[in-house]
Amino acid sequence: MEIKHESNGQKGRFYYEVDGVEKALMTYSYAGSDKIIIDHTEVDASLKGQGIGYKLVEASVEYARDKHIKILPLCPFAAAVFKKKQEYNDTLF
Repeated sequence: MEIKHESNGQKGRFYYEVDGVEKALMTYSYAGSDKIIIDHTEVDASLKGQGIGYKLVEASVEYARDKHIKILPLCPFAAAVFKKKQEYNDTLF
């Protein structure tokens, strides 16, 4: 499973495609140069229960660690994942 990433320096997204069709998405916005705000996550009903949402959050954590930035998860789903996954706390703002 490959989570893809796009960013224009102001906003970005992590997403998952099946046969070239986007099926899962998590969007974020930059808040300054050292923080991103996760504002939305959605997963197609056909993929529910497969952990795709968790994989999107995991990709954002890897990105934050690589770029030495912090994450503010305003999206309720992402916030719930951060509460469950204590090992992600180093990336929280």
